[in-house]
Amino acid sequence: MSDVGTSDTTSEADLQIGFRPHPDAIAARYRDASIFPDQPLWHPLERAAARHPDAPAVTDTATTDHLTLSYAELYAAVLRRAAGFVQAGLRPGQRVILQQHNSAAFVITLFGLLRAGVAPVMTLPAHRVSEIAHLAAGSAAVAYITEDDRRGYDYRELAADLQRRVGTVATVFVDGDPGVYAALPDADPETTRLPSAEDTDPDAPALFLISGGTTGLPKLIARTHNDYAYNARRSAEVAELTAADTYLVALPGAHNFPLCCPGMLGVMTVGGHTVVTDNPSPDNTFDLIERYRVTVTALVPALAQVWCAATEWEPADISSLRLLQVGGAKLAEPDAVALDAALGDVVQQVFGMAEGLICYTRLDDPRELVHAVQGAPMSEFDEVRVVDENGDDVPDGTDGELLVRGPYTIRGYYRADEHNARSFTPEGFYRSGDRVRRLPSGHLAVTGRIKDTIVRAGENVAADDVEENLLAHESIRAAAVVGLADESLGEKICAAVVLSHDHPRGRELTLPEVRTFLAERGLASFKLPDRLVVVPTLPVTAVGKIDKAVLVRSLQEP
Repeated sequence: MSDVGTSDTTSEADLQIGFRPHPDAIAARYRDASIFPDQPLWHPLERAAARHPDAPAVTDTATTDHLTLSYAELYAAVLRRAAGFVQAGLRPGQRVILQQHNSAAFVITLFGLLRAGVAPVMTLPAHRVSEIAHLAAGSAAVAYITEDDRRGYDYRELAADLQRRVGTVATVFVDGDPGVYAALPDADPETTRLPSAEDTDPDAPALFLISGGTTGLPKLIARTHNDYAYNARRSAEVAELTAADTYLVALPGAHNFPLCCPGMLGVMTVGGHTVVTDNPSPDNTFDLIERYRVTVTALVPALAQVWCAATEWEPADISSLRLLQVGGAKLAEPDAVALDAALGDVVQQVFGMAEGLICYTRLDDPRELVHAVQGAPMSEFDEVRVVDENGDDVPDGTDGELLVRGPYTIRGYYRADEHNARSFTPEGFYRSGDRVRRLPSGHLAVTGRIKDTIVRAGENVAADDVEENLLAHESIRAAAVVGLADESLGEKICAAVVLSHDHPRGRELTLPEVRTFLAERGLASFKLPDRLVVVPTLPVTAVGKIDKAVLVRSLQEP
């Protein structure tokens, strides 16, 4: 095992290069309004452990005995993990790639990193080396935290590939059998100096989320202690969370949605109970809802449809559920109506982005409104514009691109000047790429996307990322990737390809072959095409660009 502290010479000042904070005057305005607490992101857990030491904090349903930790036990485990990281050589300000399935170990490790002053880069279990290496290089990560092969994929093999590709990743920590790597470390916090709240810059990055990848590989989203704490606290207020609530984390916990909208961080601000599972199927989750009297959870529309149908045959009592948040992609109005009918008026539509803005329908909104819109901005300090192709504001009721800035919306991606020039206005508004229509009430209805993005089962997939990898196949000369409407997925990924002149005549290029090729290149599983179409040519516009509108129409024709 390498000594992390000496293997990386990057200074804390160097790590701030490429980070775009709020302008000082605007940050001061947020402080004056008591939006920014100027406390580290781990502070709500410390406070909950002091106020509710014996209350259940987290239950890990992946373990045979469903391990439950009280707030006192959880915080003690976090302190040991933080001390272990410090003694392993990690130092404040460094970045670490975190890739784990939902578990108590994930929660402990996440907060252990925060408590040690280390900024985790929150990656998904489905990511493979293509995305992980890109994020590790972009963040100058010094370590990679992952799992063994318990869930059918050996992340230790990914670790070996990652270290060959990214020289800064000096250490690998593994939950489970570490093999040649290091186990997750624990140490005595009494003999280890951990950073205090006074040591922490609340306007520095606390953790990094990742973009949905609307243009190529995902980009790093630096969320500060101040802005992310506000995100959690305000979301908890909108959801009317109390210490009596139990929140089920059914989506991957590294996602912004189940992490902080309000997610497990929001639940901790009120001292509630978090139940984690890595199996979101109704036959598992309905039993968990009944057993733990779950009151709140979050799903993507495709999964919500499955849950809705399962109410017809699953015998579990899920009447404790008072709030079912649905987001990550647009929830169709008929599906919202069906969910309320099946579950009892519990749907809350959520629309937002890891870059910042979160919109919620409110608990006292008329049900007809909840079914029809994707929510209203959660903060009075959210500045929202809806603009036409010239950047001019359009009247309410008119479609346009959503632009936003505010206390918890970033001012730029980390170390991505080229993307920032396209994605942010000179005034600091983030160009979301979402096409919306604003109602006079302030609620937003999502009407489509402007950017070339496919939203498959709640995951944003950049078409050009998949296309670039397809073109590496020796039999593919040209490729265009589009989203096609799908009842269960929202959109399915369709790859239209033109074969190369060298492709053997008479041999079919198959979808399994292409999926295997892309997976071996390290592409995440949710980016793999659902349909492959071989075409003689791709339609083009007058200026020679691929005309995806024409392509989609041709692919949808019976």
